[in-house]
Amino acid sequence: MTGGNRISLDDFRHTALGDVGSTNTECLNRARAGDPGLHWITATRQIAGRGRRGRSWVSEAGNLYASLLLIDPAPMDRLHSLPLAVAVAVQNVIQSVMPTGSEPVMIKWPNDILIEGKKCCGILLEGEGLPNGHHALVIGIGINVALVPDHGLYPVTSLHAQGASVSPEDLFARLFVSMAEALRVWNHGQGIAEIIAQWRSAAGGIGQKITVNLPDHSLSGRFEGIDEEGRLMLNLGAGAVQRIAAGDVFFG
Repeated sequence: MTGGNRISLDDFRHTALGDVGSTNTECLNRARAGDPGLHWITATRQIAGRGRRGRSWVSEAGNLYASLLLIDPAPMDRLHSLPLAVAVAVQNVIQSVMPTGSEPVMIKWPNDILIEGKKCCGILLEGEGLPNGHHALVIGIGINVALVPDHGLYPVTSLHAQGASVSPEDLFARLFVSMAEALRVWNHGQGIAEIIAQWRSAAGGIGQKITVNLPDHSLSGRFEGIDEEGRLMLNLGAGAVQRIAAGDVFFG
């Protein structure tokens, strides 16, 4: 992904595996071995899946487990907007398979995907510097297609429980196309304005009271949306708006 050229669908590769520890780990191992990136790894089942902040993630067969390896996707000061582009791609895919007349699929900041207020997808971005001076970044995506893992933090659901009849394989075929388009628009971080516009159009909870859990404390206020850098804007009252770059959001 180096060189600043816009990417196209033909630039991507896909390797389908059976049981793996984690598709993210598989991507990082390949990056260390010299993989040039734009490489999707999918698995039938993960036996060591993980979520944000080191949480374990149940990964039995029946759901979609996919990770995309990128090498030098953008200058480091532009990488903060990549989770928004990923959320846009995944939201578009899930919306496209929902039954006609169902509730809109929404994004919860920064990149949780909700159906009727229930989480149906886990997204984890991980990166590391490589010995050759390049930077590997992995976009890990787990979508509840048939199974609903119980991880206790939020209400969860699956696509089948919401009336969608898609298979993990068909869903990945759509994701393959949607992610390529989102990354083309994002354009190594130069297209953040268009990505933010798309993100806002699918955002859930704007104007609602939320609590944001930060590493050492929590803040509550009204969700005002996101700024031009993709940070959450939390209205604390009395004219004070705090901009937050990372945290766990809870509605109500």
